[in-house]
Amino acid sequence: MTPYDKLESKLSLVYLINLIFYIIPLFNVRFALWQYVSMVAALLLFLLCYFWAYRCNRKEMHWPIVGIVVVAALITQVNPGSISMFAYAGFFIGYAYPLRRFLLLMALLIALLVTLDLTLTIHWNLFLIMGVPIVLAVSLLGRAEQAKQRHRLAELQSEDEIKQLATMVERERIGRDLHDILGHTLSSIILKADLAEKLLARQHTDAAQQQLTELSQIARDALSQVRQSVSGYKHQGLTAEVAKLLNRLRDAGFQALLIGDMPQLDNRRETALILALTELATNVIRHSNGDCCQLSFDQQDKLLHINLHDNGNVTKVTEGNGIKGLRERLSAIGGQLTTTYTDGFNAAIQLPLQEQM
Repeated sequence: MTPYDKLESKLSLVYLINLIFYIIPLFNVRFALWQYVSMVAALLLFLLCYFWAYRCNRKEMHWPIVGIVVVAALITQVNPGSISMFAYAGFFIGYAYPLRRFLLLMALLIALLVTLDLTLTIHWNLFLIMGVPIVLAVSLLGRAEQAKQRHRLAELQSEDEIKQLATMVERERIGRDLHDILGHTLSSIILKADLAEKLLARQHTDAAQQQLTELSQIARDALSQVRQSVSGYKHQGLTAEVAKLLNRLRDAGFQALLIGDMPQLDNRRETALILALTELATNVIRHSNGDCCQLSFDQQDKLLHINLHDNGNVTKVTEGNGIKGLRERLSAIGGQLTTTYTDGFNAAIQLPLQEQM
């Protein structure tokens, strides 16, 4: 059951103050004993239906509404203050039903008031003159309460949708981060392990030990990065991370060159750029058959141009999830990636120097 199905009952006792029109005649007018008894009984039955209406959902609210109308109609000749009971019925009608049914039921309720005024001896000349505006006005309060509940439900649904979207985005982020971080790191681990194996085969134990030590450190860094990825990727800055990438390219047998100066970026775009370069460097290590890789940074106007180029012989290229995720990551910060495969692989990243709002 949604919040829109039920009325809030915390103020239901306060709202009963409107019964003053029904209660005042009990003290200002002298009645016969049976009339007092009938008015008290009618009041108790009304309260039963009233709290029933607060506790049931909108689809079942017709039963307490009918009960209130019947009780009010039966007691009207004795106490015309029953108009307050009709007002409560109008409120619940306004709250429970869509517009067309609301208009129909309110027309029937007003017709009932007119019928009672014409057929009964009611000792209050203002029964219709004051009663009809009161009932209509209170019914509009019911419509307002329905609109408020509908708006509240829409807000709750919007919050749920936002939470679900945020969860989805976070999962995609973690997936991309793990792919970028672990893809590159595992490639480096394989490279170090293969190199250590070859050095051991040649009895170069000292050099092999150095490679194993570096392999251990890479594995430790990977574990730390995986832990960090669930709360947001942390890094040592663009300069330090680019230096690591160049060293790993050199370990893989590439002549790695750096051209240009490191830009100053905010943390969000710096993180995205580091992960993008990590993915691109990983692809070079995995797939390139070249021996030279060049990374360049160039600032023009308000744009930063980054190019990663290797001299491998590219014959057939199929872009996978890594490049797709990289494009999405760059697009989220206003950047774009262009890849070409003439005279080797070239990845060109264009990124605004200032974060776009």
